[in-house]
Amino acid sequence: MSALLDVLLGTVLPRVLVITALIAAGVGLANLLVEYGVVQAIARGARYLTGPANLPDEVGAAVLTNTVSVTAGYGMLAEFRDRGVLDDRATLVAVVMNTFFGFVQHLLTYYLPVLLPILGLRVGLLYVGTRALIALCITLTGVLAGALVLTDRNVDPGAIEAEVPDRDRTTGDRFRRAGERTLKKVREIVPRLVVIYTAVVLALEFTDLEGTTAAAEPLTSLFGLPGAAVPVILVFVADTTSGAIVLAPLVGESFTARQAVIAMLLGGILSFSVSTLKRSIPFQYGIWGAEFGTKVILVNTALQVVFLSLALAVFLQLP
Repeated sequence: MSALLDVLLGTVLPRVLVITALIAAGVGLANLLVEYGVVQAIARGARYLTGPANLPDEVGAAVLTNTVSVTAGYGMLAEFRDRGVLDDRATLVAVVMNTFFGFVQHLLTYYLPVLLPILGLRVGLLYVGTRALIALCITLTGVLAGALVLTDRNVDPGAIEAEVPDRDRTTGDRFRRAGERTLKKVREIVPRLVVIYTAVVLALEFTDLEGTTAAAEPLTSLFGLPGAAVPVILVFVADTTSGAIVLAPLVGESFTARQAVIAMLLGGILSFSVSTLKRSIPFQYGIWGAEFGTKVILVNTALQVVFLSLALAVFLQLP
């Protein structure tokens, strides 16, 4: 019982509170931008991205928000979907286009200040640069998909424009309307977020990470990696930062820079089973619900695995 309380109070509660705050901020920002007509102003600067994808200019504001907060960006997209600005197909395209801008946020808050110093300049730049290129390719894939599969039937920009208030509305009215919509959305998300995240965290307490990544050893032999790659990949699957800490002192002794990046890319591919359970399901189900959240997870995971695998194939060809 004590261990259960420790997990609930030490892990579940803080994480749920943080996600709830970020979702509320994102949805609230979207509603305020709509109330003041700022969405249209921001969107004009992003039309070069959304235009080729056949998405409304307003979606650009949500995509660009990912550079500040991925959760807030997703919250804005969820609001646009709920209002009928985007149907499910258009929302999936917008989610895919989010990828590079979400990476930029992680680049500034994690990759550059944390991972790069751990891995060192050469390996760090190789790995971070590869992940940046993968994220950019996924975003461009989203733009191409939008150009190919989206039409006017998939979007309705007027769903936002019709609700932009006139100039006579007071600041208090605008904040009150935005607050009411935000509160309604948060009330929809938080209960399922709590239930799903609690279930996931408790399930992970009984998950054998070594069993989950049992495929790592034959894969390391297949890709010509040293035996030391097995524990590195196992740790990397569980936690990226810890994996990098384990790997860093082995570069130059057991690993070349190329082998180090290959090991991390393999760890990234194998880690999707854990990261999907630990992060994607609670987050995406909390934002979208189970049905559409599953579609988002499948699309995101498939694209990440495909482009990680392509990057891996390129590194295997390098001398």
